[in-house]
Amino acid sequence: MSAGAGDAIALRLDTASAAPWGRPLLQTISMALSPGTVLALAGPNGAGKSSLLQLIAGDIPLAGGRLELNGKPLRAWSHTERAQQIAYLPQMSLLNFPYTVREVALLGRIPHNSGAARDTRFAEQAMRATDTLTLGERLYTRLSGGEKQRTQLARVFAQIEDERSLAGKVLLLDEPTSALDLAHQEQILSAVHALADRGCAVILVIHDLNLAARVADQLLVLDAGRQIALGTPSDVLTVELLRAVFHVDVTLFHGAPGGVPVIMPNDRARA
Repeated sequence: MSAGAGDAIALRLDTASAAPWGRPLLQTISMALSPGTVLALAGPNGAGKSSLLQLIAGDIPLAGGRLELNGKPLRAWSHTERAQQIAYLPQMSLLNFPYTVREVALLGRIPHNSGAARDTRFAEQAMRATDTLTLGERLYTRLSGGEKQRTQLARVFAQIEDERSLAGKVLLLDEPTSALDLAHQEQILSAVHALADRGCAVILVIHDLNLAARVADQLLVLDAGRQIALGTPSDVLTVELLRAVFHVDVTLFHGAPGGVPVIMPNDRARA
């Protein structure tokens, strides 16, 4: 865990559920996320990972249980207040207007009304962290997939930024490294940890379990909208869980830096 704020809880879910279209998408999800914690969500396709991020972001309503941001029910926060505290990068960010990369990054500052000079400084800081500063005057619509991904990351990084501690703020990232090459994956994950070091709580979806185990303090496993396991990657990632949830037989190798397990499918482990 990165730098936190004592016993404070940035985000709490207590038997939370969601059923925005009738059929339950999420059922009885419970967790408490401290400032500075990086939590990875894992599970097979359709497990509810993106739905959980949407619930926390306020994009789908709570059907039961509790969802609190900094000790106050999420519904009690105004839309502007919520946008000042929570930044959300969805799995797909659709933007078809010919904004420049710099203008897209500045969109993240709209909820703050903090003045042009500060907004520009925070946007440029986010662009440096995502290696998009040199793309600043390029049109978003003419970027490659990876460049668009990094530009959208610059937007949410700028949205969560503050001159003070980031304790109490929450960053939600749905597959933030999916379109990135290896070097930019490492750069983005390093930037995520830098935000966590300043107190920001981070929840991210990463399908690569080995990568998730390496970057996360905690791992929450979902299946069919239900919470299966929550704990450190070393505690959660067991042969039995991977067989039951992901339907794969694996060998776990221990001894990687930080003590996290390395997962190898058995057909590859025997090669």
